[in-house]
Amino acid sequence: MENIIASDQLADAMGAWSQGIGVWSIVLKIAVILVFTTILGCERARNRHAAGLRTFIVVGLASTSVAIADLYLIMAKGVSFPFLSAATIIGVAILGANTILFSSKNQLKGLTTSVGLWGTAIIGVVLGLGLYTVALITYGVLMLCLTLFTHLEKSNKAHSNHFEVHLELKGRNLLQEFTATIREFGLKIDDIEINPAYANSGLGVYTVSMTIVDKDLRKKPHADLVKALSALDCVAYIEEI
Repeated sequence: MENIIASDQLADAMGAWSQGIGVWSIVLKIAVILVFTTILGCERARNRHAAGLRTFIVVGLASTSVAIADLYLIMAKGVSFPFLSAATIIGVAILGANTILFSSKNQLKGLTTSVGLWGTAIIGVVLGLGLYTVALITYGVLMLCLTLFTHLEKSNKAHSNHFEVHLELKGRNLLQEFTATIREFGLKIDDIEINPAYANSGLGVYTVSMTIVDKDLRKKPHADLVKALSALDCVAYIEEI
């Protein structure tokens, strides 16, 4: 364990005090994870995700604290495995799974936030064990994924030949008319799912996956295609999901 800690460049630069379990090393680790989780939690809360500022701070503080406890048990008591840290990561994974849900439009919500919580717990454990360099680099990549890569993901989705829509027809008997019309548009239906959330609404509500077959249509943004489909007489409401 000592060889692993000694290989961390930031810990080496700060000195031996940062690698131990003294008061100031604990204060440093708690302060760093507090800064990390505050920034991360604000980003999630600003975008109105299921887990926000306080959740990320609590997960970060808890995981860092148990890692410090594991470090003490390993160095002072000769324990060979960080049991508390492993249990914490598993617990956060279970907690994060409960933030994942399906919206009324059959959209999967909370998956990125769930993974973010799990990643925060791992960063907290790594930091608590004194691996400052690993924690800093991992945190930087995580923030990059949650911010910059979001725009890249949206761009790739916007230029894809495949897209999915939430479709509300004016009647359940109009599905055949809709499918026949979009084939004339140059679209192919890959899958249609009835949305059970609207079972008693009187509307025909579906989640429809489509592929753009017509070469000219592939040059158009999905928003234009959805707008054209919304003008159909049989359509009450439609939006891309």
